[in-house]
Amino acid sequence: MASEMMAFQVNAQKINAEGSTVSAKNAELTIDTSVNGRLDALNPVELLLAALAACLIKGVERVAATLGIEYESVDVSLTAHRPVDEARIEDIRYLIRIETKADQKKLDLLHKNLMKFGTIYNTIKSGTTLAGEIVAK
Repeated sequence: MASEMMAFQVNAQKINAEGSTVSAKNAELTIDTSVNGRLDALNPVELLLAALAACLIKGVERVAATLGIEYESVDVSLTAHRPVDEARIEDIRYLIRIETKADQKKLDLLHKNLMKFGTIYNTIKSGTTLAGEIVAK
């Protein structure tokens, strides 16, 4: 029996030599598709990292309440490494900082759930070394 599938859609359009736009629902974002790069838009690797950061933050939002973790804020820092001569991401490292009074044991359980149930997390993990930690700030 086939499982029910969710569908996601974005549309992208090249605007000029410096960039493109991508849109989904009622949102639009300028993206860096220029060979020369641009500082005012995310490039494809940064977009991938942004998707992972959004996945982690959304996961905290969903799971923290279930685990009884109260928090004030969440921030995520990510770093990806790509070999200069190869078109692939070698690894991604992340640090999730949560402003909370929860102990590290609870945060470790939260992290375990983020790794188990994060859609973007699991998609990236299937083809790239992905590692990080969660700490209280």
